[in-house]
Amino acid sequence: MSPAAPRRGRRPGAPDTRAAILAAASERFAAQGYAGTSVRSIATAAGVDAALVHHYFGTKDDLFVAALQLPVDPRERLAAVIANGPEGAGEQMLRVFLSVWDDPELQLPLIGLARSILEPSGQRLLRDGFLPAVLLPVGVALGIDRPDVRMPLVASQVIGLIVTRYLLAVEPLASMPAEDLVVVYGPTIQRYLTGPLP
Repeated sequence: MSPAAPRRGRRPGAPDTRAAILAAASERFAAQGYAGTSVRSIATAAGVDAALVHHYFGTKDDLFVAALQLPVDPRERLAAVIANGPEGAGEQMLRVFLSVWDDPELQLPLIGLARSILEPSGQRLLRDGFLPAVLLPVGVALGIDRPDVRMPLVASQVIGLIVTRYLLAVEPLASMPAEDLVVVYGPTIQRYLTGPLP
């Protein structure tokens, strides 16, 4: 009996397939941004069929969030804010944000991720990935006008708060109670969401 011929083509799903897809997705998103990366190109880089990528991760947005390796899915945490509509969304979003970042079990991985956005590939993931794949859809779902302008403004406040409170530990922001930060930052974020734009 002759030995079986070696298999050709892409490999079938296996325990390491999910990890290979994630690694390929991380590399592609970092190198080419969200818009410049297709599920098919990720599948090719991982050596699998595109259908297998969808099987493991669902949509391109889901794959992008998985590739970020966030300890929480921000879309799930913001679902209640979206359901309540745009009025008061600034304070609600900030409360969600602070509850996640102030959680001791989540803070270290998030700080590591925040430090990575200061690197060139991380900057592209934030600008070309996180903003259009995660933050912009929140603005669209809230029904605000010009979400393509408003959500980057929101991001500027949130990223600034991340850097000053969690990375640099600038006082008094580093030790200020979360509710005090909501009082200070909430109106500004709300103005970005629903206030007049130039």
